[in-house]
Formats: sequence, structure tokens, C-alpha cells
Amino acid sequence: MTDSSPSRNEADRQGPSRRDFLKIGGTVGAGLALGGLRPFVAQAEPLRPPGQAESQLVADSVATELWYPAPADEAKIIEQGLPIGNGRLGGLVGGDPAHDVLYLTDATLWTGGLNAELQSDGQFPYDTAHFGTFSLLAKLAVSVTGHSTSSIAGYRRRLDLSNGLVTSAYTYQGVTYRRETYASHPDDVVVIRLSQSGGGTHSGSVSLAGTHGETTTADAATKSASFSATFGNGLKYGAVVTATSATGKVSVSGTDVTFTHCDEVVIVVSGGTNYTPDADVDFMDAGCDPLALARVKARAAARVGGKVLLVTHVVDYHSLYNGMTVDLGTSTKAQKSLDTWARLTARAAAGSAPDPELEVSYLQLGRYLMISGSRDSLPLNLQGLWLSNNTPDWMADYHTDINVQMNYWLADRAGLSRSFDAFADYCLSQVSSWTTQTQRLFNDPKNGFRNTSGKVAGWTTAFSSNIYGGLGWWWHPAGNAWLCNSLWEHYEYTQDREFLRKIYPIIKGACEFWEARLITTTVTDPATGTSRTVLIDDHDWSPEQGPTDERGVTYAQEIVWDLFEHYRLATATLGKDSEYARTITGLQSKLYLPVVSPKTGWLEEWMSPDNLGEVEHRHLSPLIGFFPGDRIKNDSSPAELLTGVRNLLTARGMESFGWACAWRALCWARLHDAEKAYQLVLTVLKPSVNFSNGAAANLFDMYSFGDRTIFQIDANFGTPSAMIEMLLYSRPGVIELLPALPAAWAASGRIAGIGARGGFTVDFAWKAGKVTSATVWSTGGTSTTVRVGSWSKKVVLAPGRSVTVVPGK
Repeated sequence: MTDSSPSRNEADRQGPSRRDFLKIGGTVGAGLALGGLRPFVAQAEPLRPPGQAESQLVADSVATELWYPAPADEAKIIEQGLPIGNGRLGGLVGGDPAHDVLYLTDATLWTGGLNAELQSDGQFPYDTAHFGTFSLLAKLAVSVTGHSTSSIAGYRRRLDLSNGLVTSAYTYQGVTYRRETYASHPDDVVVIRLSQSGGGTHSGSVSLAGTHGETTTADAATKSASFSATFGNGLKYGAVVTATSATGKVSVSGTDVTFTHCDEVVIVVSGGTNYTPDADVDFMDAGCDPLALARVKARAAARVGGKVLLVTHVVDYHSLYNGMTVDLGTSTKAQKSLDTWARLTARAAAGSAPDPELEVSYLQLGRYLMISGSRDSLPLNLQGLWLSNNTPDWMADYHTDINVQMNYWLADRAGLSRSFDAFADYCLSQVSSWTTQTQRLFNDPKNGFRNTSGKVAGWTTAFSSNIYGGLGWWWHPAGNAWLCNSLWEHYEYTQDREFLRKIYPIIKGACEFWEARLITTTVTDPATGTSRTVLIDDHDWSPEQGPTDERGVTYAQEIVWDLFEHYRLATATLGKDSEYARTITGLQSKLYLPVVSPKTGWLEEWMSPDNLGEVEHRHLSPLIGFFPGDRIKNDSSPAELLTGVRNLLTARGMESFGWACAWRALCWARLHDAEKAYQLVLTVLKPSVNFSNGAAANLFDMYSFGDRTIFQIDANFGTPSAMIEMLLYSRPGVIELLPALPAAWAASGRIAGIGARGGFTVDFAWKAGKVTSATVWSTGGTSTTVRVGSWSKKVVLAPGRSVTVVPGK
């Protein structure tokens, strides 16, 4: 073990923090609680990072990328379009040289409302009329005269993960043309820059169309086109596009912005809504004019120039993306010569060789989507920020029985803790509405999940939630606990006590709900014949399968045990509510905990030795105490219990939807079964063809649904999380390196910036399957034990310090 290095804190590890970046440009917008969620607001013009040279960019030749030899088919834009985003604005880019398209979203553009009345079955309406839906803001089209695909050569379309932008390049009449599209967080706009190598010009037009029947108008004075409207729920929104060029002519024609004989064209798009994260004003700022704000932002960005806008964006993006580097080995020259879709297809072929750089690209795509989709607006929903129409399945809502939680498993593991704030701020902004609805409606006699004690306190949620405090598909009693456990896990990674203080009331409110809900029953130990009184969940459902009125389902028992454990630790950390902590500790000690069925040999899903549902069901709800929970531990739990976990996981199978495979892979990684975990990663990476589960051409995860497929983003975060978990397992007090390293990655590799619970990040390398060295950085933690196989070393660090260990020494 070497001496501690000079102090280096987490912000230093990741490059400039958002706060540091704003010292050289911009202001933090008004927002709630954590400083993460801000509405669409005016902000100071960003000052620009020093040095405007495009040498700030990672060169194309070494950038991590997805690439394609043809534009996207617009009819398949959700599968072939390349995503951009700044956390609020999102887009799918088609890349056609003659007629490019951008499907534009704003995370806050939702119909619906509070949805606070129950139907005759005691559940909330779950439809677009009442609950609402996420929807498209606009569709943009960029037409360039003469540049049809039949007239060009050497076309290449790329998602440049190293720099955070979509590019396309081609040759037309001997001139090389290049197009860059990205969503800038500092400038809060989407930028499309058309450039060329010299000797050519651009002529064409830009059209902006709403997707809800809006009327677009053009303004010759500002060389812009725009629209604005108001939904029936009162949400105001608008969008604008403008263009600028130092040469040629930019003007308007009809409702289009036109450009003629321009060497370079910079197109700037902005838009937004008057959504604000404040339940007291029904989540809408009546005084906000979204179109006026969008015009201000678009004009300000257009004045800057294409190169400066690009460098500003890239420096900001690098401050997050460069927080983690990954090397799993070298792919062959033949593999690297293939475009992304051909490469996926080749890897899926029987007997194919490992392609580690493809797998790194998939992991880094997950990080790119996290940066692009989760900054300081709403959190990632079922489709993230990306839509192809206004009728997304399940309204692209927030599902609380795995999906929104899985979306955020990656953030802290992958050096993107700041991306977690959007999720936490969402919970903070919604919980007052959830509390009101719980206390007013949960015990309605029509609700089959009501508390039979007649008591109600605190808050819970439904399986679906929207952005207006509204709940949707079926009450979900344990949903509050799972949301809280996700918030707690973020604290475990960051050790940020200010964050813990902010989320503490949410955790306490969930505990109050369960204090009122739990009921008593008597269980008998079959080995001894002794009986004891335990606490169990009331009438409930193991998510999405089996009976809907069982008591004591394993899912709820395990997740509530974790909730109580986290609350007990939170009170001790913050030094408050010791009396209530004793109450919760007493309840926790009486919780019934699941056993292994003598009939199936599985960990029981219900308080029954019989399996009451589907053997190969997609959900792993009874294993929630193993992952993401910690009550069942591979290194210390009874062998019989771990055998029950393994047997249930085996029975669930190795084929399912992408998110279900990701959850399975994470569990196999915790069981140290590297090859099963890796097999599941490859299953997610299989090409989706003929409406099958798998990866689309753009690597979005596709969900087989009969005669069609559905894009659902959770696997794009869950699978990279599994890859990281294969390389490092952590819990407070323990960091285990290479717990499940598959043979495909064993030759050599390294990873830097990986998050570890307890307040650490870790850099380490390996060769021939063995760790060669590891450096542990404290980001708030002070003590942990590093383990590699049978070797271990306790390390003690001051915050901001590091230590390097060499296993075996």
C-alpha cells in the first residue's frame, strides 16, 4: 500500500463541475431543493471556456462512436435515429443530407393533470385524458438543395460518444460536407451546423412544425420561424428556429427559414413550457411566456457562432463524460471496420469472437444517454427524452416497480452522480401531492390494497406517476419504499449529508405509511414447531404477476426491511428523531422474512411453499433483497438462503425483455457467476429483428410486443450497470474488485472513475484475470476494505485523499 496522494476531490476527478463551469458561464436557474431541477427560465449568457479551438474535441479517429453508412429511415426513427439531449431538450436526428429531420422533445411537455379521483375499482384512471402523456414538442426539417443520397459519396453518420454530438459527412461534387447536431446544456438550445471543406456552399430551408395542430409563423426581421400554444390542462409551450451565416443570404419564405449560397450555416432551435416543479401552483408558472424565452435563448446562441457554441458544449459535456474511462480489451481490425449494425449482427452469430470495444461502446452509450437525458429538468421516463410520436406506450410515464429505479442504477456507478439529482428533485417536488392523495384516497373502500387496519399515514404512490403529482396504473404500496431506497443508495455513494437532510422527510413519510399498514400474523417454524408473531404487508401484489390480494409478499417484506434499515441509519447519521427510530427498529425486528420453499427449492415469492405465478416471469421481485437490496449477501448469508436465490434465478431463465435480462445479469454478478452475467449482456445486445427483443440499430432497447416492438430505455442503463457490477461490487465497508470477470474481458483491461458505495471512486487495472493495482479515492468516505478474491486490505482515508493498493502485497 503506497502513501496517500495529494488531495483530489470528486469534482477534480471528473473535470470541472457544473458549478465550476458556471463560474465561466451562465447562472444556476431557479429550482427546488437540490439545485438540480429548474424550470424553463431566462439565464445569463454563458461566458465561454478559455480557448475556442476545435482541438478541444476528441479526434474522430480515436473517438468512441456508433456509425452507419446510410441515413435513418424516418419511418423507423425510433430505431435508427441518433439521440441528442441536454437533460431538458431531446431529439432524434435522421441525418439525410437532402432532407434531415429532428424529432424534438421537452421533458416537461405533458398533457394530463393531478388525476386525483378514483374509478369504481378504487384505482386511478390510466389514460391520456386524465393521467396524460409525454409528447413531442416539434418536428424540424432541414432541406439542402441537390444533396440527395444518389448524388453524394462516402456517406458516414456517427453518434460521437466522446464529444456528445451527432455528425454526418459525405462528398458532393468533390467537396466534403459535414453536419453536427447537438443539444447544448450551457446555451440551452439545439444546434445544427452545416459546414464544408472549401469550394462548396449550402442552399436550402428549415421548417418547424408543431405536432398538436399548432400554426407556425415566420418573422423576416429575426429570420426565424416559431409557434406557441396551450394544452387543455393549461400548460403553455412554444418553439423557435433561427439560422445565421457569415456568407450568402439567410431569410424567410412563407413559414420557412431559408439560406442561399452559404459557406456555413448555423441553425439554432429552442423551446420549452411553463412547467415549474411546484405543487403549490399546480406545476405551472402562469407568468412564464415559453416562446418569448425560447426566442431570447435562440437569438443569444445564434450571435455566438458555430465554433464557439460547439466548444462550449463539448467542454461542458467532457466535464461529465470524462469522469469514467473503460478498457475491456482490443477488438480485431475486422470487427472495427464494420458499421454498428453489422457489428451487432456479427457478434450475435454462433461461435463469434468477443468484441470488447463494441461492449465498451454500449456501456458508454448508457453514460451518454444519462448525461443527455438527466441534468436539471425531469428524470428519465420509460423512453428517456426520445419519442417518435405522441402516443408512446404506457404514456412514457414513470413506472415505480423497476423501470425508473433501473434508469438510475447507472449514475453513481458510472461517475455521473450529478445526473441523479433530476430523480431526487422529482421525488421532492411530487411528494406533497402523493401525500395528499394517499391520505385522502388510499383507504377508499373500493381499493383492494387499502389498509385493513383503517389507519393511513405518510405517503405512497402508484405503479405509474406523471409530472403533475398525479398517479396512474394501480396503487403500489411498496413503491414508496423502493423510491426511498434508491435515494438512500445515492447517499451511500456520495456521503452527502446535505442531500440526506433533504430526502429525510420523504423516507420518514414512507416509514409512517408502513407503520400504519403492517398487520400481525402468526407463523410456525416447521423444524421446531414453535410459533411467533410477525408483521406482514397487507393485501398486495408481487409486481405484475400472481394474485392481487396476497399478504406478506416477499417483494414488500424485503423492500420495507431495507426502508426501515435506511431510516435507522439516517436518524443516527443526522442525530434526530431517536424515539421514532426506536419505533421503526422495533417494527423491523418483527418483519417476516422469506424462506426457501421445501417444494420448489426457490426463495418464496409469497408466504406459501407453492409458486403462485409464472415460472419465467420477467420480474425478479422476490430477489429484491439480494439486488438491489443488501439484506441477502453472497459473502455472509446462510448457504441455504443463497441456494434458494440461485434456484429461483435459474428458474426465471436467461431470455426475457432487455430490462429483465439486465436485472438477471446483476443478480448473477452478485453470485459471482461471470459467464451467466455476460451471456445476459450479450442477449441484450442481440439485434432486434422481426419484432424480437434486442438492440435496435441505434442500440435503443426494443421490447417485443406481438407484431411490433416498443422502445423502452431502462435496459440501456441497467445493462451497463450490470457490466460495471461484474467489475466492482460495493457496499458500505466493502469494495470487491473483479467479482464476476468473464473470460471475454480477462486478458487485460482497466477502468477509472467507477463509483463505490461508502463514498469512494476506484481506478484499477487487470491482466490475465488478476488485478495488478487499484487506487481508491475518497469522495466523502473514510474507511473501507478492498477485496480481491481471498486477499483483502483495509484502507483509511481522509475525504479527497487516495491510496494505491497492489493485491498480494
